[in-house]
Amino acid sequence: MRTTPDDSRLLDSLADSVASATAVGQSYRTGDCYVVGREKIREFARAVQDDHPAHRCEQAADGQGYGGLVAPLTFVSIPAFLAQIEMFDRVAKGYDLSQIMQTDHCLTVTRPILAGDALRFEVELESRRKAFGGDIFGFKCVVTNQHGDEVVITRTSFVGRPEVDLAAARVCDGLLMQNFRHGTSIPRQHHAPEHAVPPRPASTADQNRNMLPFSAVAVGDELPPRIVAVTLGDLVNYAGVAGDPNPIHWSRAAGASVNLEWPVAQGMLMIGIGAGYVTAWAGGPGVVTEYAVRLTSPVYVSDSGAIVEYTGKVKAVDADRKTATIAITAKQDGRKIFGRAVAVIQCADR
Repeated sequence: MRTTPDDSRLLDSLADSVASATAVGQSYRTGDCYVVGREKIREFARAVQDDHPAHRCEQAADGQGYGGLVAPLTFVSIPAFLAQIEMFDRVAKGYDLSQIMQTDHCLTVTRPILAGDALRFEVELESRRKAFGGDIFGFKCVVTNQHGDEVVITRTSFVGRPEVDLAAARVCDGLLMQNFRHGTSIPRQHHAPEHAVPPRPASTADQNRNMLPFSAVAVGDELPPRIVAVTLGDLVNYAGVAGDPNPIHWSRAAGASVNLEWPVAQGMLMIGIGAGYVTAWAGGPGVVTEYAVRLTSPVYVSDSGAIVEYTGKVKAVDADRKTATIAITAKQDGRKIFGRAVAVIQCADR
């Protein structure tokens, strides 16, 4: 049977559709666990400019009833990225991870992550579709602790293009860390390491003490604005702390190879700073139950740095659940960084 060029394109399209449909629904579960280190929490808190004492001082965290340092809200993105690399390589062969951009990030939090927690991850490819000349992948990651309790569910979307820009690839090859994939996967074992110390959970009374009273929160309330300075050094530091291999976040040459005048800040860095902005106002890192951000515009960081302003407003309250929904805005030079960003906080029943 002879095929015309149109037939070939149709067959290729059908093959892509079959491959995408087959991959959707696939999941990957790490066999071993990621043990949350005390110093890693402090390191990450510095990287996202979150100075809440519960991230840095054990005595302060103890005083709030946590029994150990509390990880910043978006800390889970570090070990989740390790599991997602494994999953991505299974369902999206041929994509260059150093050129993939994140578009959405959503967290549903059951309990805060503490130093000593031993976390396991189950990653599922929930969706895959073509848009904007590339492919958008949607991943769901369920995180459980050493007790088998579900602590966080994350949903993340990435956009990538299978076609490799050879000129850009040559530039990035000279800038990428050697073997950044090597050793990133969480090893497969069937037991938690003996040195993983189960942290002492906070009591209900302790948690209520850290929460804003529901009676003190009303629709229309505004959070105090926060002005954040971001430098190229901040981007380099976050790349190292989070294990982000994409050189467009710190190299002007890599950015220029994909038509960017300046390096752009990591989306998760800006999301992490936004999380700290909310938790500082809401009473602590353990009171946020949901956090969702859609990224619409990058933060360009020149040699002199960048200035980003965060503002927030109470959008809704739920008297039955004693929760408040906060709408968050982030802007650089009047340009919105977040398309939509909301956080739900649990308030005290008083």
